[in-house]
Amino acid sequence: MRAVYATDLSAASEAAIENETCLECLDRIGVEEIHLVTVVPSNVHSGMPGMDFEGRRRRALDRYRGVMESAGFGVETHVVRGTPYRRINGIADAVTADMTIVGSRGQSPLANRVIGSTARNLARTTVVPLLVNRVEREAEQPDVLAEHLFQRVLFATDFSENAERAFDAFSYLRHATQTARLVHVRSPKEPDVDGDPESRLRELADTLAQWDVDASVEVRRGDPAASILDAEAEFQPTTTLVGSRGRSRLRRLLLGSVSEEVVAEARGNVFLVPPPRSA
Repeated sequence: MRAVYATDLSAASEAAIENETCLECLDRIGVEEIHLVTVVPSNVHSGMPGMDFEGRRRRALDRYRGVMESAGFGVETHVVRGTPYRRINGIADAVTADMTIVGSRGQSPLANRVIGSTARNLARTTVVPLLVNRVEREAEQPDVLAEHLFQRVLFATDFSENAERAFDAFSYLRHATQTARLVHVRSPKEPDVDGDPESRLRELADTLAQWDVDASVEVRRGDPAASILDAEAEFQPTTTLVGSRGRSRLRRLLLGSVSEEVVAEARGNVFLVPPPRSA
């Protein structure tokens, strides 16, 4: 597998990149090649007095490259200029990446300010699975909130086509997953799914059991995003797995409100799976 790892060279990004356990988790799910990317914003000019932005970023990426190569990954570095989320998506497409990774500070007092604009825009526009790796928010020397990225997975599903695609990610995540909680939320605003949702969840749990993942199931009622976040608070997963499109026509055009809220407000890591590139 090939991953694009986006960094703004902040302390939060450095904490995620240099965490040995996180790197081990990426190795366990099959990542072999990493493209380290940092973007110089268009409004930052290289000719500004005393400012060697691109040179400083290349030197920082070379340091990160050494950490990742020591962990056994093949690494390429990219220092590019432009709008961060667009350039990151462009590189992911150009190198046919299997996933994109971005570090993000954890929760703040303002729920709608939890993740930075680059992470939020990546969540809206990514064409490959996106891992939002949470880092401590307030600490001067922050650390990741969950080192074992995929050890405990909360999977939220509305049984849509893209939720099925998100579940398919277990085909490689399972190599780092020990336990999983499978959740479906019955919302008064959405029609009931065909069949008994608990039975459908148990079928998925049986699949995970064949992969030696201990899975439990739960059907909730209420607002989908709020219910998923409540389930996260109770189960305390290391990562929440969710598809980025739901059932509504609107969600075929932009990130569904449920996924957006989960990415923005989750306490821990989120692994977001979008529709395939051709969709």
